[in-house]
Amino acid sequence: MDKMLVGADGDVTITNDGATILNEMQVEHPIGKLMVQLSKSQDDEIGDGTTSVVVLAGALLEHAESLVDKGIHPTRISSGYEMACGIAVDTLKRISSTNDWAPDKSLEPIINACCTALCSKVVNRAQRKLAEMCVKAVLAVADLERHDVNLDLIKVEGKVGGTLEESQLIEGIVVDKEFSHPQMPKAVKDAKLCILTCPFEPPKPKTKHDVRITSVEAYQRLFEEEQAYFKDMVKRVKDSGANVVICQWGFDDEANHLLLQNQLPAIRWVGGVEMELIAIATGGRIIPRFSEVTADKLGHAASIREVTFGTTKERMLVIEGCRNSKAVTLVLRGGNKMMVEEAKRSVHDALCVARNFIKDSAVVYGGGSSELACSLAVAEAADAITGVEQYAVRAFADALEAVPFALAENSGLPPIDTIATVRARQLAEKNPRLGIDCNGVGTNDMSEQHVHETLTSKRQQFLLATQVVKMILKIDDVIQSGGGDQE
Repeated sequence: MDKMLVGADGDVTITNDGATILNEMQVEHPIGKLMVQLSKSQDDEIGDGTTSVVVLAGALLEHAESLVDKGIHPTRISSGYEMACGIAVDTLKRISSTNDWAPDKSLEPIINACCTALCSKVVNRAQRKLAEMCVKAVLAVADLERHDVNLDLIKVEGKVGGTLEESQLIEGIVVDKEFSHPQMPKAVKDAKLCILTCPFEPPKPKTKHDVRITSVEAYQRLFEEEQAYFKDMVKRVKDSGANVVICQWGFDDEANHLLLQNQLPAIRWVGGVEMELIAIATGGRIIPRFSEVTADKLGHAASIREVTFGTTKERMLVIEGCRNSKAVTLVLRGGNKMMVEEAKRSVHDALCVARNFIKDSAVVYGGGSSELACSLAVAEAADAITGVEQYAVRAFADALEAVPFALAENSGLPPIDTIATVRARQLAEKNPRLGIDCNGVGTNDMSEQHVHETLTSKRQQFLLATQVVKMILKIDDVIQSGGGDQE
C-alpha cells in the first residue's frame, strides 16, 4: 500500500518506496535511525528491495524480543541468526537460476525482472513499456565486457502533462531549457557545441568600485568598450566553427542580440551536472574562458531541436546523435507533479534492477516464494543444531515469512491461510517457485507468472538485515554523550 507524506511546508508525497518513506519521516528514536540507514544502504548498494529489508529486520527484532524474554542471551541469538542467514543465502544460491540472454537476442528475462520491480508501484499499468525503456537505456550505456553500468549517463527527466504511456526514451540529452531568443532557429543540424562556464559579459573588477559618467562622450566611449568586449567574445566563438553556444551563466539582452545577429543559437543557465553530461555525450570540453575557445574543444551532435509540450508553452531541448552515444534520457510524463515524481522513483528502481542483472544474471522467483523456500530450509536445518542457537535459527525461519505475509495482506488475501497453503505445497511438491498469487492469475508458480528478482538484491536483503539486527542485539545500554550540563 502507498503512504501519503505531508511535509512541514505542506508538500505532499505519495509513494510506497521504503527508502523515500523512511527518509521523509522525522525519526527520533536511535534504533529507528538505524532502520533508516539500513534502507538507505540497500538503496545505495542495490536500488531495489528497500521495503523488504526493513520488514525483515523488524520481524527479526520482534522474534528476538520473545527469545530474550525466555532468558536466552542476545549474544547467542546473534550467533543463531548468523548461522541461519548463512543457510538462507546458500538456499538462495541453490534455488536460483541463471538466464542466458544477449542484447541482440532475447531481452525477456531482464524485462521480466524490471516488470517485477514496477508491478507494486503506482505506475504498474504501464510497467511493460517502462521496463522496456529502462532495459534499452541500461544496455545503451552498459559496458558488457566488464559487466558494468554507469547510471550517471542515464538522465531521467519528468514533465507534468500527458499520460504515463507518452513517456519515451531519447538517445541523447534532454535539457529543460529553451533557446535564449525567440527568433533563434528551433532546430540546428550538424551541431558544433561550444560549452562555456564563463559569462557573456565584460569582466568586472573584484574590488569595490564606482564609475562616474560626466559627459556624453565618456558614456559613448564606455558603450563602445563594452561592445568591443561582446564582439570579441562572439568572434572567438564564431571563429572556432561553433554554431551553438551552451553557457552555464546568463547573459543580458545586449549579448543575446549580438548572438542572434551572428546566427549563434544559445542556451543559458544550464546546470553544472547537465554541462558535464552534455560534454561527455558530445565529446566536447568544458571551456572556462573565451581565450581557450578552439575547434578541437567543440562537442558534436547530429541535431539539436526545441520540443513544445501541450498548450502551456513549456519547451525542452533535445540533443540527438551525439558523438559518444553512451548517454540517454528517459522523459517521463504524468498527470500531476506527484505522479511524475513517483514515476521517477519507480524508474530508478527498475534501472538498478537492470544494472544488477547485467552484473549477475542469476535470478530467484518473487512473490515471497524464495523467502518461504529459505524458511523451510532454515527450519529443517535447525533440527540438526544442538544448543540454544536452535531457538534463534527457528526464529529466523519464522521471521522470513514476514515478507510473504505482508504480500498476502496487501493483496486482500487471508495471510495465515494463504501462507500455510503455499508452504504445504512447497513441501509436498518440492517446488521452491511457489509463492503468493497477488494478482489472482490462478497459479502460484512464479515462473509461469514471470515474477523474477535478482539474486544479488535478495541476498543483500538477508545479509544487511541480519547485520543490523546483530548490532542492535549487542547493545545493552544507551548513554547520552555530550551536550549535557556538567555538575
